[in-house]
Amino acid sequence: MSFLLFAITGLHVVILVLLFVATLDKSWWVLPDDETVNLWYDCLYDNTTQSWMCASVAESQWLQAVQALMVLAMLFSSFAFILFMYQLYTMERGGLFYATGVCQLLACISVFTAALIYTIHVDKFHLRRQSGGSFGYCFVLAWLAFPLALLSGIMYIHLRKRE
Repeated sequence: MSFLLFAITGLHVVILVLLFVATLDKSWWVLPDDETVNLWYDCLYDNTTQSWMCASVAESQWLQAVQALMVLAMLFSSFAFILFMYQLYTMERGGLFYATGVCQLLACISVFTAALIYTIHVDKFHLRRQSGGSFGYCFVLAWLAFPLALLSGIMYIHLRKRE
């Protein structure tokens, strides 16, 4: 039983790390000249002035939706982890972790929706950029967090506390 708890806790920590890195790091889109674009700021290095010029990328309502959903996914998953730890020490024997599972499934749905919106509308987000480019590793991490959060949410729903 303790191995199962360690495995579920470890999986949840991995999901949290994936969500935090995917949301806060700066590689959702990689341009052909190896510059990266994130969800929050668009920074370019100006060779003439030798300085960074940054602007907010939240001009599109779809991109604002992606930002909000990724933050929601982080919050749901963080709350699920705290709730799991609370339930682990206070719930009576035989209880189920339904609340934790529901919170984790909400995080799963949020990250899925955010990644899907970004996939569908990526061309609209980079109109002022040079053509070409590819998805960055943060985008891949968001898609990787989706099935892991789904798996852990289902595991939490079926998990029963034993002593």
